[in-house]
Amino acid sequence: MIPFFARRILFSLVTFFIIVSAVFFLLRAAPGGPFDGERRLTPEIEVNLLAAYDLDAPLPVQFGRFWQKLIRGDLGPSFKQKDFTVNELIGTGLPVSMALGFGSILVAISLGTAIGTLAGFNQGRALDTCVMSLNNLNLAIPTIVAAPIMVLVFSIMLSLFPTGGADSARHFILPVAALAIPFSAQIARLVRGGVAEVLHEPHIKTARSKGLPTSRLVCRHILPIALIPVVSFLAPATAGLLTGSVVVEQIFDLPGIGRYFVEGALNRDYTLVMGVTIVYACAILFFNLLADLLYGLLDPRIRAI
Repeated sequence: MIPFFARRILFSLVTFFIIVSAVFFLLRAAPGGPFDGERRLTPEIEVNLLAAYDLDAPLPVQFGRFWQKLIRGDLGPSFKQKDFTVNELIGTGLPVSMALGFGSILVAISLGTAIGTLAGFNQGRALDTCVMSLNNLNLAIPTIVAAPIMVLVFSIMLSLFPTGGADSARHFILPVAALAIPFSAQIARLVRGGVAEVLHEPHIKTARSKGLPTSRLVCRHILPIALIPVVSFLAPATAGLLTGSVVVEQIFDLPGIGRYFVEGALNRDYTLVMGVTIVYACAILFFNLLADLLYGLLDPRIRAI
C-alpha cells in the first residue's frame, strides 16, 4: 500500500512541476508584456519597471527565482493591481470560488441522484423517456450558453435574482445552478443505469415482494450500490467544477479567482496568472490523487498498477 501511495504522490508532484513550468514559459512567449499599453513608456521607466519586477534577467534566472519564492509560499506582487500581492488577491477570491464550487457539487449530486432514481425506477416508460430527454438537453448545452440565458430570463425579464455580485446568498443561486446543471445531468445518467441494474438483483426483488416501503428500499438497498459509479465520477467532476467556475465567475461578475485569472491573462499579469494556475493545479491534482488513493483502498488490484 505504501509504495502505491508513494508512486501516486510522486506522479502528482512531477505533474505539478510540468504544469507550472509550461505556463511560466508560455506566458513569457506570448506577444506583449505586462507594461505595454496605449501610451508607450519611456525607455528609462521601462528599464526600471523590468528591474523592479525581476523581468530584466534571463528566463532561466527568472524561472529559478520564481521557484525559490514559490517554495516559501510567496507568489509575488501583482503587476497591474499594484496595491495588492497575488497572495492577497487569491486570499480574497478563493472563498468566493470555494462557495460557488462546493455549492454546485451539492446541487449536482442532489439533483442528479433524484432524477436518476426517478428515471431508473421507470425504465422504458414514458416518464423515463421524458425525464432523460430533458436531462440530455441539460448535458448538451454548455455553461457559457446557459449562464447568459439564465441571466436574461431570471434576472432581467423576471427580476427574481441579482445579475451579479456576491453580497448575499441570493447572488449565488444562478451561478450555482448554471455550474451544477451539466454535472447533475451526468450524475443522473450514472444513477439511472445503476438503479435499473440493481432493481434486477435477487435481494431487491425479495425485499419488494415482502412489501418493504419504497423509501427504505431506495435509501437502504438500492442507492448504496447504484451510487458506486458516482463516487468514481466525483473526483474528476469536482476538478471540472473548479475550472469551469472561470466562465461562470466572469459572466456573473463574481470576485473569485476565476475572474482574476481572466483579467490577469488579458493584462499579461504574469504573477497573477501563475498564482491562479497554481491554485487550480493543486486542487485538480489533489482530487485526482484522492480518487487514486480511494481506488487503491477499495480495489487491491489497482495497487499493482
